[in-house]
Amino acid sequence: MRILVTGGAGYIGSHTCKALAQAGHTPIVFDNLSSGHADAVRWGPLYIGDILDPDALDAVFANYRPDAVLHFAALAYVGESVTDPSRYYRVNITGTQTLLDAMRRRGVTRIVLSSSCATYGIPTVLPISEDTPQQPVNPYGFTKLAIERMVADYERAYGIRWIALRYFNAAGADPDGELGERHDPETHAIPLAIGAALGTALPFSVFGSDYPTPDGTAVRDYVHVTDLADAHMRAIIHLDTCGNSSAFNLSTGHGTSVRAVVSAVAIATDLHVPLLYSARRPGDPPALYARADRAAQVLGWQPRFVSIVPIVETAVSWFLKNGERKGHRIGTPEKNYVGNKVQSLTRGIK
Repeated sequence: MRILVTGGAGYIGSHTCKALAQAGHTPIVFDNLSSGHADAVRWGPLYIGDILDPDALDAVFANYRPDAVLHFAALAYVGESVTDPSRYYRVNITGTQTLLDAMRRRGVTRIVLSSSCATYGIPTVLPISEDTPQQPVNPYGFTKLAIERMVADYERAYGIRWIALRYFNAAGADPDGELGERHDPETHAIPLAIGAALGTALPFSVFGSDYPTPDGTAVRDYVHVTDLADAHMRAIIHLDTCGNSSAFNLSTGHGTSVRAVVSAVAIATDLHVPLLYSARRPGDPPALYARADRAAQVLGWQPRFVSIVPIVETAVSWFLKNGERKGHRIGTPEKNYVGNKVQSLTRGIK
């Protein structure tokens, strides 16, 4: 199949493009490069355009005649969505509607959406299932929920079939070392902890150490990025074989605490991870983890990475191999702070 991948120059999108190409499909990346990276587009053509631009979308559909769409293009910073909701509603909701209308004009009837666990808000019962009420607590989560409702309406009215994949915490890097995690600004725990250990970022902030969890820190469900890529490919095949539209959780089924993430980074780097303890952030739940039984039963999807240590090891391997050489730094500090002493950057790296 020829598959249009919006946001395919980004973290999860680029890993998915590699998986598609390895399976014999042709990924066509459509990206404005506002947060993606052109050098991550290696397995198919890159069309630079914006999902808010109907003319650009019409052009890429006309030029490449894709059979289906994988839709990653979106703004994804929760805090920013609170301070600038207008931008998030415009890009995430209006952008998706613009894409769906371009699909209608070109007769493309299959789309896989990058949704989010943020649509659930703060659940009262764990683990989360697809039947857990969706009650987002921030504009970002609301935009993802609105998009899910939108595609369901478009299916009823126009016959566009869909899969919504609700990720939990995407993590890790391509085991081959070709792709990794590069956000600006970086907000994800694992790369920030790695940067703290390697001395390319500030000490790692632990927001809250008094949660009602086994070690007092917040618990989250970390899913390896290549497992997410595999799920997208399975979702496209599901739609191609006339499977029903549906939403699926993508998760490992268990939670990992912030302290466990820090421990995994220390093991993978053989370095101390300097920490800065702070108060809880408003709205952060003590724990979030989910069941992915539906994805297993319907899509045949099972995460290959189920433990935090191998997930972190792939990320560390990528940063050590690519980070400094390509200038992919996390923050600006040049030293690694251990206790009250300044250690050299390379101390203890195997």
